[in-house]
Amino acid sequence: MAQVEPVLVLSDTDSAEDLEEVEPSFSGITIELQDKESTSSDVISLDSLEEIMPATPSSPNRDLIAHEVNENQRSIEEICICCGSFQIHTQHPLFHGGICTPCTENFLETFFLYDDDGLQAYCTICCSGKTLLMCDDPTCNRCYCLECLDVLVSPGTAEKVKAMNTWLCFMCLPLSSNGLLKRKKRWRAKLKCFYDQESNRLEIYQPLSAWERKPINVLSLFDNITTEMKNLGFLGSSLGDGRLMYLDDVTNVLRTDVKGWGPFDFIFGSTPPVGNSYEHPSAWYFYQYHRILQYGKPPESSQRPFFWMFVDNLVLEKEDRETASRFFKTEAVTIHGEHAETVQNAVILWSNIPSVKSKYSLSDLDLDLDFLAKDILKTRLFSQRPATLVRKFFLPLREYFKCFS
Repeated sequence: MAQVEPVLVLSDTDSAEDLEEVEPSFSGITIELQDKESTSSDVISLDSLEEIMPATPSSPNRDLIAHEVNENQRSIEEICICCGSFQIHTQHPLFHGGICTPCTENFLETFFLYDDDGLQAYCTICCSGKTLLMCDDPTCNRCYCLECLDVLVSPGTAEKVKAMNTWLCFMCLPLSSNGLLKRKKRWRAKLKCFYDQESNRLEIYQPLSAWERKPINVLSLFDNITTEMKNLGFLGSSLGDGRLMYLDDVTNVLRTDVKGWGPFDFIFGSTPPVGNSYEHPSAWYFYQYHRILQYGKPPESSQRPFFWMFVDNLVLEKEDRETASRFFKTEAVTIHGEHAETVQNAVILWSNIPSVKSKYSLSDLDLDLDFLAKDILKTRLFSQRPATLVRKFFLPLREYFKCFS
């Protein structure tokens, strides 16, 4: 397979703000097939191309985007670059071009979803796509579908990219224009604005560029998530090099203690798993977590990213869960785990991490949680640690803190 070298052409409108530092990576990624309704699309490494799935069928209008712009002189801002529709709702947050209402909703739901391997689950441009090509910059976790490359850059681009040993994506290359695809300046701020304006239930912090990210400082209460954070690359490496403090009992912890240990970037807490013995009433863990969370939160005027998550492993009473939702000022979501099409575990969580409330992440089953908890106890199939089921929700933190791939 012949190698095709990318040709970089810098336009005279590119500012220093558009230049990104890049460091190629030659590591391979295993191909995995999954449904969008479960977790992910195919992700293809450039050095593992034995099986190439065909691109998803295009929208009836999408193949005509180039014709409309080049021949009919229609502005790209008047066309949804995700599907080709002329029914524009707003503008795409990352690239110049419009985005229709259905694609806006899909973008909001999927942009911060990640696979278990730490890569973006869907195409960075259209947030869909059946077969994805991954960027080889080790600080980037973005993927792009074959159709977006061929429609928005130029026909045959996907094949050229697949022939490269190393490919740096459109968010990493210093040039901002590639065919019809033009990256916006200050896209991180525009992405935050997009979520703030279009999502009625989620506000995000502005993502940081790779060189702005600092090691994460984690406080973990009642369940030690060191293993999960280390496996995801936030702890124990020259790039991640984060710090985690674990506390099992916070009865005597004061505000001054938390302030002295911090500042923290992420505060995690959970109830004990079903079937485990615990010294305090189940609601104690929620109330103590909420108290420590208030001590560790930065001032509202602070713009620095700060995240939190509390997980109930089916031990809180319904009344306590309702109280938790009032205290956290957000509704709980349910995540379940299956084995051989049988639900064996579920957790209930509250968090401000992007993607937690995506419809593609949540359980779509009508679960009787009290019955499930009793069944776990009856069969002695004790549920896993809460962090096992929620590990994938830690991945959006890569947009804000250092980690290794």
